[in-house]
Amino acid sequence: QVQLVESGGGLVQAGGSLRLACAASGLFVQIYTMRWYRQAPGKQRELVAGITSGGSINYADSVKGRFTISRDNAKNAIYLQMNSLKPEDTAVYYCHARKGDYAFTASWGQGTQVTVSS
Repeated sequence: QVQLVESGGGLVQAGGSLRLACAASGLFVQIYTMRWYRQAPGKQRELVAGITSGGSINYADSVKGRFTISRDNAKNAIYLQMNSLKPEDTAVYYCHARKGDYAFTASWGQGTQVTVSS
């Protein structure tokens, strides 16, 4: 049974930092494409950052230079280091896993709330 558990969210002032973690069980993060998504109130869920099994990384334009995605194969986890946070980064952040292009392998975490105050 696949399980993704996010942690590390919270309330932070603008300009501050948070580090999100996504602990995986039932799959190996090193052979999956792992992504962070976020969803703000009243908005669609959007891709924040992703890392493929080969180590390729991509970011949404809105977070480039501020956020860093990383993977720890030994801990079977991924992380999202978020610096220079802005109020518009406020959202529920979700961890997502998918093996290649196989949609049936996709899994979501339950999400963690990030709130950035101005």
